[in-house]
Formats: sequence, structure tokens, C-alpha cells
Amino acid sequence: METVLLEPSKWEQFQSAWELFQDPILCALIAGCVLGFLSVYVVLRRMVFVSAAVTNTAGLGVALAFFAEIHLGVHVDPLVGAVVLSVAATLLLMVEPARLRLSRESLLGCAFAFAGGAAILVGDRIAQEAHDIQGILFGTAVLVTPDQLHAVAVVGAVLMVLHLWWYRGITFVSFDRIGATVQGLPVRMLDTVLMVSIGIMVGVCARALGALPVFAFSTLSAIAALVLDLRLPWTFFTATVLGGIAGAGGYFFAYFYDFPVGGSQTVLSGVLVLLMMLVQLVRAPFQRKA
Repeated sequence: METVLLEPSKWEQFQSAWELFQDPILCALIAGCVLGFLSVYVVLRRMVFVSAAVTNTAGLGVALAFFAEIHLGVHVDPLVGAVVLSVAATLLLMVEPARLRLSRESLLGCAFAFAGGAAILVGDRIAQEAHDIQGILFGTAVLVTPDQLHAVAVVGAVLMVLHLWWYRGITFVSFDRIGATVQGLPVRMLDTVLMVSIGIMVGVCARALGALPVFAFSTLSAIAALVLDLRLPWTFFTATVLGGIAGAGGYFFAYFYDFPVGGSQTVLSGVLVLLMMLVQLVRAPFQRKA
């Protein structure tokens, strides 16, 4: 009798190659959790387009790093390029636009469009790295290098410790600047810490995962949590968990159904928003009775 060899299932293939997949999954989990936490500030302070502009700028930073090495012979770590430009964009967007006779929306629109367009133009001049540029802009994090995972983990841990330590101060300043000023809190410093934190985390994560899923983690996680109408501490916790689910879960979905990773993580973030809406619709009648 002939021996029939059964092809291993998708799950068995995944288990056998776990060492290959664990770094990108862990990276997406950490990035999703930290950006999910920060997303509450982004959404409640109406900075959604700040996040979009900063993620695009991080992509431009990576493109410029490749360009410098290929055409100028100057080695610049793409991670450094992403972080430097994203932080610079964050600080620029903190400038009061009225001084320039512009609205904040106009300033954000210019930053978003310019950074995205410039990344594409620079990418056109570095054909051998074109796949990296596409990955940075749209997210194709099939593999994550140990250095990228280490950077995301270290930066994420430091920022979470800082934000949990200064949680009351940063939250107070974010949602009641006048009250915080009256109480004598260092409003400008705490505001700068928040904005620079967002810029650094977005830059580091965009290099590893791509700008599209990073934008989703830093906005949709909070939107999903806010739909549930929870108290603020629970909103932060829920957004953190949902961001982690979108990051790691999106990778699993991409692998088992053969979809691009960045798109899967972004779509799952959106699906979680819809799911939380459904949960809230079910909860609403019981809340009214209570």
C-alpha cells in the first residue's frame, strides 16, 4: 500500500515556524497596547489628524534615511530618521497656528499631505528600497527584526511607566488646562511630555509595523473604548487591551487568511469599533433601567 502524506495544516505550519513569527506578533502586541493607551489622549483632545500627520512624517524620515545612505553615502539608521522627523512634526504642530494666520486644520492638512507626498517622491529615487517604503506607508510587517522589537519594547515600557506615574497630572492638563494652571501644575511641560511621547512611539512603531496600522492603533482603539461610555481609567484600560488585540490579532488573521498584515491590523481595529458599538447597544437598555 502507498503511504499518503498529509500536508500539514495551517495551524501546524504556524506552530512549527513560531520562532519566525513570535517577534512580529510580540512587537504588534506591545505597539498596539501602548498606542492604544495614548490614543485616548489623541481622540479626546481631538488630535486624530495630528496622529495621521505624524505617522506620515515618520514614513518620510525612513525614506530620507535610505536616500542619504544610497545617494549621499551617509549612514542614517531608518529608526532614527523616523523618530527625529516624527518628534519634529509633533513639536511643529504644537505651535499656535493663529500666529501664522492659519487654522489648526490647515496646518495639519499641509503636514499630512506634504509628508505623504514627499515620502513617495523620495521613495521613487531609491528603487532598491521601494518595498521598504511601501511597508512603512501601508504596513507589511510580516517580519520584524530583533532590533526593531527591542526598540518598540524599550520605548513602550519607558513611556508606559512615565504615563502611569504622571497619569493624574497629564490627564488633568489634557482635559482642564485652566484648572491645571490654577492648581499650579507645569502645564507646558506636561503637555510637551504627552506630545513628544506620541511622536516618539509613533516613529518607533511606524518603522517596525508601518504607518497605516500605527495610525489605526493610535485612534481607533480609543474610539472603540469611548463607545462603551466607561469611566476614564477604565477607558484607558479598555483602549490598551483593544489596541493589543488589533495588533496581535491582525497578524494572526493575516497569516491564516493570506492577507497583508498592515491592512489586517487596521481593519480589525475598525471591526472592534463596530463590535463595541454592538455591545453598547445591548448594554444601553440595562443602563437606563439601572
